[in-house]
Amino acid sequence: MRLSINDSSPESLQQQIIRQLRAKILCGEMVSGAALPSIRSMAAMNDVSIITVYRAYESLQRENLIHARRSKGYFVSRIRSDFRKNLALRKLSDHAEPVIKNALKEGLKPAEVKKMLDELVDKF
Repeated sequence: MRLSINDSSPESLQQQIIRQLRAKILCGEMVSGAALPSIRSMAAMNDVSIITVYRAYESLQRENLIHARRSKGYFVSRIRSDFRKNLALRKLSDHAEPVIKNALKEGLKPAEVKKMLDELVDKF
């Protein structure tokens, strides 16, 4: 599985792998029970270290998005739709909160921030 990994991104390689795999799982591109590439093959396909992939898989496992089967590898976990939605909302909040705080600190009014967010949502 080839991911879009960018060495010059401010986001770490591990975070890029986590973010992209999380997105594939949450949008349903990777379905429950689907096998992930082995750590070694994922590392080789994306020109990253084995430890980077291992740590990314461990992080996704802590989020209950994937699980390991002894001697079999890693697999996408069954995810209830309410869990999927709550996880997506939590990630949105984690990313949006600092941006909104900075916008308000820089003098934008709450109504202006809301308008901009509405425009961005409408754009997609």
